[in-house]
Order: sequence, then structure tokens, then C-alpha cells
Amino acid sequence: MTNNIQSLLGQTDIYLVDQIMKGRYQPGDIILDAGCGSGRNLYWFLQNAYQINGIDTSEVAIENLKNQFPGLASSFSVASLEHTAFNDSHFDHIICSAVLHFAENTGHFNSMFTEMIRILKPGGTLFIRMTSDIGIEEKVSLIADGVYRIPDGSTRFLLTRKMLAVCMEQNNLSFGEPLKTVNVDDIRCMSTLLLQKH
Repeated sequence: MTNNIQSLLGQTDIYLVDQIMKGRYQPGDIILDAGCGSGRNLYWFLQNAYQINGIDTSEVAIENLKNQFPGLASSFSVASLEHTAFNDSHFDHIICSAVLHFAENTGHFNSMFTEMIRILKPGGTLFIRMTSDIGIEEKVSLIADGVYRIPDGSTRFLLTRKMLAVCMEQNNLSFGEPLKTVNVDDIRCMSTLLLQKH
């Protein structure tokens, strides 16, 4: 049974699998994996002939994807999240998993976030997974603009409730589902957001 599930889903993020199981993504939707890396979250969509693009700053990762899926090579490109070549309101859905917590500062985070909103269609959804301070607010230490040292010893740009509220108000967003945060032994928190553009 495990082999069958893995052959269907590969290494797809479990919280993205939740959205797939709920029917969030429909055939004909145009989808972007923003910061696709090696393509772990592209796997299910490509296996099921969805129209999905992947961008990443890693030339090696994009070249590997082009070699792995030569018939879809034009779907993958080297690009940063803050500067894409896509038209306004191009995508029905954007997936951005484990990317935004590498923002260098608040300005960098905002540039990536607003660019994704620019290329997302009204009514479209933005799926985000990133580290946050939600649940460990008293255990993190601010070391730079938006960047914190967290109890697992790493440094990350952290999503905070205040920052999220500002982003949602400025970009006319609502929750497509309630905010979810997983606390890993009080040393790291990962939040999952499904936001809808209006």
C-alpha cells in the first residue's frame, strides 16, 4: 500500500495533499509552483496532466526538471519570486512551500508576496507553508529586520500574526481555510495558509 501511495504522490507536501484531496485544483486550472526546487510538489500535478509551471532561482534544479520532463521543458524557468515574467492575473493557483522564510528582510518578503498576488487571478488561491512565530512567540529572538533565531538553532524570516494581517488587508485577501500552525516540540513552528484574492 505504501508503494502505491508514494507512486501516486511522490514526496508531495502533506498539507498540499490535503488541498488536492479536497478538490482544490481542477483540470484546466493554471498553476504555479513558486520556488519549486527539485519538483517535489510538481509531481502529482505532472502525473495527472495539469497545466503547472515551476520557477526557482536554482539553475541546476530547473535544468534537472527540464531533463526529467523534456516534453514540458518550457514549463520550468529560472526566476526569483520578486521578479517574474508572467502577466498580471495569469494563474488560478500559486503554491509556495518552504520558500518565504528565506526572505532576507521584510522588504524582500513583501516584494515576493506582492509579486505572487500580481500574477494571481481574482478568486485564485495562494498556498503558503513557512516558519512562523505563532505558538513560540516568547521563544524566538529578533536578530534583523523580520529575521529571528528560533529554538532549533536556525535563523529564519518568520511570519507573524501582525504581518499576516497587514499583508491580507493591503492585498485584499481572505482565508480560504483557517490558518494552521504545527508546533514541533516548541523549537519550530510551521504555518500553512490558504489565501484567496479578491
